Amino acid sequence: MRYSGPSLAPRDRMSALAHRRFLKMHGAGNAIVVLDLRGSTASVRPGEARAIARDPGSSFDQLMVLHDPVSPGTDAFVRIYNTDGSESGACGNGTRCVAYAMLDDPAMARPAEGGRLTLETAAGLLGVRRISERAFTVDMGRPRLAWDEIPLSEPFPDTRRIELQVGPIDDPILHSPGVVNMGNPHAVFFVEADPDSYDLARIGPMLENHPRFPERANISIAQVTGYEAITLRVWERGAGLTLACGTAACAAVVAASRLRMIGRQASVTLPGGDLFVEWRADDHVLMTGPVALVAEGTLAPELFAGAA
Repeated sequence: MRYSGPSLAPRDRMSALAHRRFLKMHGAGNAIVVLDLRGSTASVRPGEARAIARDPGSSFDQLMVLHDPVSPGTDAFVRIYNTDGSESGACGNGTRCVAYAMLDDPAMARPAEGGRLTLETAAGLLGVRRISERAFTVDMGRPRLAWDEIPLSEPFPDTRRIELQVGPIDDPILHSPGVVNMGNPHAVFFVEADPDSYDLARIGPMLENHPRFPERANISIAQVTGYEAITLRVWERGAGLTLACGTAACAAVVAASRLRMIGRQASVTLPGGDLFVEWRADDHVLMTGPVALVAEGTLAPELFAGAA
């Protein structure tokens, strides 16, 4: 399937992104657009990211933009944008989609040994390994657990549960989340009921922007359904409700393991599909999941009219 956007018209000043080819993909339902800017000096401004997200043909939860490598031994530097134009430090589902594009797409592929890549983001290095034609494992690195690494606006010596609640003080709807940074700040509320029974579309924006989170936060509602099973719903900062969030799945496993609700690995069921997460003894978190190619297209100049 190919999408070319609205009809073209001449402009005095054309965005450097005009006519750029993109891939629209998803990882366990997480809508991803991959844009390759390697070999150029072009970059994406927040207004341009919002413009790309607004168009139905290129809408996304996260936009993964490939740039030339910065650190020796890496294959690309990846900048990650949310739908509101803000940047994210990591995106596990998007990283798998990038790996597929860099290994299999005729226009983006580069030689790689053994189906392995090392990608760099604002949050650090992410190693990716192909395990089947459409599935990859991403080394998401070490979780950051100290209050000032999340970060929180005030000290909490124990981040397994922090003071935060929604609803009446004597009967809160949600309370005492675990907080973890997996390249992005996450707050995970553990509940006994089905996560679908909570109005996350209403609660999410309030908690994302709570003063306790100076850099905002991803908000998750998690139900532990077995010793190696978690059901999860996520409100992503800058993107809203999504069908899946890889860093949230990692954060949920780490948070649940710290509370001894599970061991150090679990299958995480999200509305868009399942991810498998393992918190290894060396403190690295590995996430395994699928990718799917939805469409390819080119960015029309009209998308960027007035983008700032």
